[in-house]
Amino acid sequence: MKKPTIIQMPDGYLNRTPVLQFILLSSLFAMWAMAASLNDILITQFKSVFELSDFASALVQSAFYGGYFLVAIPASMVIKKTNYKFAIITGLLFYIIGCSLFYPASHLATYTMFLFALFAIAIGLGFLETAANTYSSMIGPRQTATLRLNISQTFYPVGSILGILMGKYLVFQEGESLEAQMSKMSPEDAQVFGIQMLQHTLEPYKYIIFILIVVLLLFLFTKFPACKPEKLSNTTQKAKGNLLKTIKYLAGNNKFRKGILAQFLYVGMQTTVWAFTIRLTLHLNPHINERTASNFMIYSFIAFFAGKFIANLLITKYSSSKILVVYATLGSILLAYVAFVPNMTAVYAAIVVSFLFGPCWATIFAETLAEVDEEYTEVAGAVLVMAIVGGAVIPAVQGLVSDSLGNMQYAFIVSMLCFMYIGFYFYGKRETKKSIEADIQQSIS
Repeated sequence: MKKPTIIQMPDGYLNRTPVLQFILLSSLFAMWAMAASLNDILITQFKSVFELSDFASALVQSAFYGGYFLVAIPASMVIKKTNYKFAIITGLLFYIIGCSLFYPASHLATYTMFLFALFAIAIGLGFLETAANTYSSMIGPRQTATLRLNISQTFYPVGSILGILMGKYLVFQEGESLEAQMSKMSPEDAQVFGIQMLQHTLEPYKYIIFILIVVLLLFLFTKFPACKPEKLSNTTQKAKGNLLKTIKYLAGNNKFRKGILAQFLYVGMQTTVWAFTIRLTLHLNPHINERTASNFMIYSFIAFFAGKFIANLLITKYSSSKILVVYATLGSILLAYVAFVPNMTAVYAAIVVSFLFGPCWATIFAETLAEVDEEYTEVAGAVLVMAIVGGAVIPAVQGLVSDSLGNMQYAFIVSMLCFMYIGFYFYGKRETKKSIEADIQQSIS
């Protein structure tokens, strides 16, 4: 039986989704998730070895997500002049280079060199996310864009779990916690021991390089649809080709601006909660080591996966805005619990918060992108990826609050406030939609 022909619509969307290409595209979400989850391992390791404050250790996320911020617009320009596939291949190459830099970083054993390696990885991931998020939403019918991106995002927790498992068994070691072991040593012995522990940070990146090479080859030899809007008019093309005009249009789009803020705060909150979970566990139960504490991150990512899967089912029946209002309300309450209840139940509450993260990124991305005229899609997608810089800012803010208050738990109020904004944002979208529907109904009657 002949397969139905895949046809690209004038707006760049397709009449149906090519399954193989969609699966390969979705696998990229797992690729950058591995790198992001390993950051949580590195923060814990670096904090003890380099004797860092909460703010200084949060610079791991600042270097990582700062790279996203800087590369997103250049990546969108590459997409505009070439195609999504070329940008993805470019991102994979930079990702491989960044992972390779862990070889000299683990031997030089300086915090700055590690941050540089993470920044290089982030450049590659900036290309991947700028291309893959927008591409996933467009590689099929327009009406299922949000659902499609949510399905792609379901691969994210799978990669996160793999990253944490590699960190648990390849970076963290058996015995007492690193901080406890080093506290019993002389300064000279502790320095030598710390350098030995830093050698283990290289191990997971060796495996990631091999995985990336396989994925790179698959993309090189697989044909992908363009998914780029057709030329609409000479005026449109001039606007499309002028970056300043595009930025001015986006800056004047109030709905787009609100979506950018929501994405900024969401990514910052997600990154912060995950970055602090292992350390929260060690703080509340000092009798366990890093390897055991990392189990709670595995539980968090399993909860994240379940939250995405269930959200995908709910989105087929209910308004995505309604779902996000409920999720954000529950999440805000749970983060208040994490902040003020000084026992291990706070860690379990943080795990449930990860369940509620499930539909946030994809829904904010797809619905914000839908507020933009199609000729500005590439740059709008890049600006949304730039909002990932929230992952550089919010962890640092929570780290500063933690250092200022001398209490890691109270600092979770920062994350709670972020989730509250997400709730208000989607509540506003619901009210706007109701108002529009009421106006339409009134005009009909």
